[in-house]
Amino acid sequence: MFQDAFFKRVENKTHVDKKTIISLAQKLQNSNMKDEKVLRELVQEIGEIAGKDVCEEKTNKIVNAIMKDNVPKDIDKMF
Repeated sequence: MFQDAFFKRVENKTHVDKKTIISLAQKLQNSNMKDEKVLRELVQEIGEIAGKDVCEEKTNKIVNAIMKDNVPKDIDKMF
């Protein structure tokens, strides 16, 4: 029940359905997060899912942060 309510809130806020979220999570879990090509593809895919155009400069910043393991482990620090 909680999961359905959670996914419904996410879907209402992002307009991304549960199936897409789960598919993306599986892809992230099974991807080599130290492979630059894979990271670039994931950044673009997430941008497309979110309906956002991710410019090359922003892609570079995201990829570099992940490659250098410079991403907050605590999600609260991201906001």
